[in-house]
Amino acid sequence: MAMPTLRNFVFFAFLSLQFHSPLFAHVLEIHGSNTIGASLAPLLVTEYLEQITQQEVRKEPTGNDNEQVLTTTSQQGGELSVLVAAHGSSTGFQALANGQADIWASSRPVKKAEAEQLRPETELTNLQTEHVIAIDGLAILVHPTNPVNQLSISTLRKIFSGQIQNWSELGGNNTPIQLYARDKRSGTWDTFKSLVLGKTEKLHETARRYESNDQLSDDVSRDPQAIGFSGLASVRNSKLLAISDGTAPALKPDQLTVASEDYPLSRRLYMYTMGSNSTEFAQNLIEFTLSAKGQMHVARSGFISQNPIAVKPRLDHSVPESFRRLTENYLRLTVNFRFSEGRTKLDNKARRDLLRVKHYLASNNRSTDDLLLIGFSDAQSNELRAQLISELRALSVRRALNDIGLSSVTYTGYGHYMPVGDRGNQRNGRVEVWVKAQGLTHMGDS
Repeated sequence: MAMPTLRNFVFFAFLSLQFHSPLFAHVLEIHGSNTIGASLAPLLVTEYLEQITQQEVRKEPTGNDNEQVLTTTSQQGGELSVLVAAHGSSTGFQALANGQADIWASSRPVKKAEAEQLRPETELTNLQTEHVIAIDGLAILVHPTNPVNQLSISTLRKIFSGQIQNWSELGGNNTPIQLYARDKRSGTWDTFKSLVLGKTEKLHETARRYESNDQLSDDVSRDPQAIGFSGLASVRNSKLLAISDGTAPALKPDQLTVASEDYPLSRRLYMYTMGSNSTEFAQNLIEFTLSAKGQMHVARSGFISQNPIAVKPRLDHSVPESFRRLTENYLRLTVNFRFSEGRTKLDNKARRDLLRVKHYLASNNRSTDDLLLIGFSDAQSNELRAQLISELRALSVRRALNDIGLSSVTYTGYGHYMPVGDRGNQRNGRVEVWVKAQGLTHMGDS
């Protein structure tokens, strides 16, 4: 494919005239993350193509590893094909920058240098170009017989950097630890490096590297000495560990902890487009993906949908009695509002989540009287300052809901208590959404 304007021309010619040039073999190309491209992107493309054509979609390999073509017949009788190439998040950016990809699938946010590179053409960090399509939890995997059940991020850092090399140091068997890791082109690797290794540590040279999440998980499940990491959809037959950050409680990734991004190794999965320079086909696929129906398919694929649901949280012994009383007649929605900069500006995902909350209320015949917003802050120098910041965050969400027609939502702040991460972690600054339990069905204890 060539420049974006030419892609638009080819798209319309392709659909209207059944034009099929060998130079432009596919109506759409998605390049990037293996986490997204292995199963999620093909599923979403298949469902969208079937919706617009009412025809069966065929899936065929290209002959290259981690690539596939999805093909169907348009209502005008021409062939529609979409290429999904899943070689790693960084490869997707290069394909988008080169004009080869219509959509960049990424399991990490765009880097500043990447955004700068494309800034003359588009702004990759605005609502029209950056699309959070699912929430994933970075799964820490061991062999099913491993007696270790939870680890802290600081311990993970020591394991994967080679400072801890035997399971006996962690309460396990007296056997060497074998490391399994994603390859350097992977967004999963970028996320792990950022959240676990940080800027001070490097992955130990003995680690085995993988392009595929599924293959990594399968190999971990066959090796009693193994520990590895993958996307949540690729746990398969391996054992999943609970993870803690600082003094916050250890959490396993599940519907609530991942959707709310409370789980320490939660991450967002993205699709980036060229905004107004994108083809209509690409824009429509993105809107389908972000819709309630599209998010149902996200859940089918093993990832966490952004459609809010009501959950009865499991409150452990660390939860204060005052918080138990505050929420005793409520269920928690699987959405947290988070902020992109400062203390009050909602990020791109949060701006779409406002509409999802509105849709949830309408779908369940509930009103704003049933909602409760609870703001939290990161640790502050004193309790009064933390309380003020937490209330201002909740008030910011209340005002944003008011702007879309949901007025007078009840809100409060809970200061810097009940952190979900270590001191200084921006995940602590959040606004939770609770809904009155009366008359609602829910998932049960999370």
